[in-house]
Formats: sequence, structure tokens, C-alpha cells
Amino acid sequence: MVMFLMVLCLSGFGVALMCIAFAAAARDEQPRIEAQPVQKLAAQLAPPQFFVDGLTAPLAGPRVPLEVLLLQIERHVRLEQAAAESFLAFPTPASLHSRTTSPLVH
Repeated sequence: MVMFLMVLCLSGFGVALMCIAFAAAARDEQPRIEAQPVQKLAAQLAPPQFFVDGLTAPLAGPRVPLEVLLLQIERHVRLEQAAAESFLAFPTPASLHSRTTSPLVH
């Protein structure tokens, strides 16, 4: 009985220590940001840009409509599925290593 009480007391002491350690680790101590002008704060937070300025750089290349991209991806998926089905129907080493006709493959 005495041994059981000793283990119970030591376990309670260990749990109390873990709670204190967790509370100390989880404490949120961040320095407060002083009131600065918006431009200075934005300049500090802006990501570095090595070759262009993000505000004046034009978009690179022509914009392609989303429907065109979706149609190209759908065609590519259909070609890949057809190649996989033909390999499953007649598995040969030549059909396994043959190139697909999809324009999206490098």
C-alpha cells in the first residue's frame, strides 16, 4: 500500500512538472510592433525580387484561356489512358516503352 501511494505521488509530481514545462513552452512572447508608416512596413515585408519590380513588370507571355488548358489536359489524360489500356490488353516490352502521342510529354 505504501509503495502504491509513493508511485501515485511521484506520478502526480511528474504530471505537474510536465504541465509547468508545457505552459512555459507554449507562452506567446512576441515583441510588439510599434506604429510605423504603412510604406515602411510594406517595404520591410515585401519579398525580394532580383530581376524585376513586381509593380511595373508586365505579364510574361500571352494569356491562354482556361478552357484551352483544360481541353489539352483532358486530351493528354485520354491518350495516356488509351496507352495504358492497350498495354493491359496486350502486354509487350515494345508497347511498354513506346512513346505517347501526347504533345504535353517532353
